Amino acid sequence: MIKPFDIYITYITWGVNGKNRPVLVVITNNDSVDVYKITTKYDDKSESIRSQYFKINDWTQSGLEMQSYVDTGTLISLSKETFKSKSKIGELTINDKIRLLEFFNNLN
Repeated sequence: MIKPFDIYITYITWGVNGKNRPVLVVITNNDSVDVYKITTKYDDKSESIRSQYFKINDWTQSGLEMQSYVDTGTLISLSKETFKSKSKIGELTINDKIRLLEFFNNLN
């Protein structure tokens, strides 16, 4: 069962390109799953973009291989079919769940 705060690896497209990447599940409903991309790229981003990135402190416990950030700039809606053959790699820890909710409360 797909639920909020789960982390999956799935194929994300942009234009004609795309790649497999980790995503954080935010909302699920009957037909779709809304996710945020997870990235390791932070230092080379502008200050305005970095302000939309949430740092995952407990990244190893969440199933990630490197220090990672949730890109909250764009919510992506994917069909549940996309997740059918995907396996969950982890989920945010309680600490990071609380911090993420605080992060959203403090966004302008």
